[in-house]
Amino acid sequence: MSAVAPVLRVAQLVPRTEAEGPGLRFAVWVQGCPLRCPGCCNPEMFAAERGTVTTAEALAAQVLATPGIEGLSVLGGEPFAQTGPVAELCERVRAAGLSVMVFSGYTLAELRAQGRPDVERLLATLDLLVDGRYEKDLPEQQRRWIGSSNQVMHFLSPRYAPEDPTFTAPNTAEVHLVEGRVIINGWPALANRLRP
Repeated sequence: MSAVAPVLRVAQLVPRTEAEGPGLRFAVWVQGCPLRCPGCCNPEMFAAERGTVTTAEALAAQVLATPGIEGLSVLGGEPFAQTGPVAELCERVRAAGLSVMVFSGYTLAELRAQGRPDVERLLATLDLLVDGRYEKDLPEQQRRWIGSSNQVMHFLSPRYAPEDPTFTAPNTAEVHLVEGRVIINGWPALANRLRP
């Protein structure tokens, strides 16, 4: 009996960004989110049946073939809605020496309380976790890469330190042309100011 390769539903990719975590990163937005926070900047990513299907192995190969990046950032949607495939992707990337950052609407306490081996497997691959639901009435003004002030950045490995000035630099937004589509990523409030 052959094992089935874990598949991911992916909403979008930005192969080179500085707006989704420290350094130059490959950003993957997964498709599907059961939390559906009011005011989310990615409501088109709520529906779990949308997006492009790919294997964790193929996506990891794409990430690792991208020159000059420091790491991988996984956003959504909700990465913990596809825990097994996202864990495999992150394991492959981290084993190659890149850093891994995940943004989740679940808190770290909620994730750990689930007591699920696949959740612990994914958490074990992370250098950084930004957790907590997006609260549109609590916009974050000080911390980089954070959407609302209730969210917490957890340093889960010694790779990064909270006192590093990178984590308090101003937020940015970027405009990319990816496969014929214009993608604006980064801090949503700043991105809104960029629109005509």
